[in-house]
Amino acid sequence: MSLTYEICIDSVAGAVAAEKAGAQRVELCAALFDGGLTPTLGTVRAALAAVSSIRVHVIIRPRGGDFIFDEHEVAAMEHDVALVREAGAHGVVIGALTPEGTVDRPVVERLMAAAGGLPVTFHRAFDMAADPFGALDVLAGLGVARVLTSGQDASALEGAPLIAELVRHAGDRVIVMPGGGVTDRNVARVVAATGATEIHFAALSEEPSPAVHRNPYPFMGGELRRPEYQRLVTTSDGIASVIRAAS
Repeated sequence: MSLTYEICIDSVAGAVAAEKAGAQRVELCAALFDGGLTPTLGTVRAALAAVSSIRVHVIIRPRGGDFIFDEHEVAAMEHDVALVREAGAHGVVIGALTPEGTVDRPVVERLMAAAGGLPVTFHRAFDMAADPFGALDVLAGLGVARVLTSGQDASALEGAPLIAELVRHAGDRVIVMPGGGVTDRNVARVVAATGATEIHFAALSEEPSPAVHRNPYPFMGGELRRPEYQRLVTTSDGIASVIRAAS
């Protein structure tokens, strides 16, 4: 059985690396430290222009934190979905919940309408749903193409038992795609344990900034911060390592 590989990226270079490594799809985000936020329209357009054989799906999420959105955030997401669709994106990645932990049907329906028929992935907001099987049924009924999940656990490996149940429950109605903590060390076990046909992972490596002049005093964030002169970049070698391990 062949697997479909989706790479979580936060740069145009990441899309190029994923295509070079033989992945089929990327999830283009900004702010992976926050779990992935909507990238700029310029980044979306540049990524689409830089690759030819790989599909680019774009996450639409206005902020970090929970997945309960007010009317202004929903309006912003609706506009963003329309903009990335018009830019030529191949799919969108969305998610919205009610305070009670159910799928926010009106919001999902509104965003799917803005997508105009593009494939829609429901992201790991799913892992915060109170009833995963009920949520899966709702999403399948809405016509969502796939659901990204760690099995409501810290990683897809730990959540593999639930993911396997979800795969069986979904049948051919909707794709259940494991993601979260997938590496070349555990990907084969995740696939074997879940029966999944698609897998989602990042392949980030630390790379020093090219800055020669460095000021060690100011920093551009809160107290919990990463080094200013260190980057996390998606690498073709990292992606290829997971693909080899899976196969």
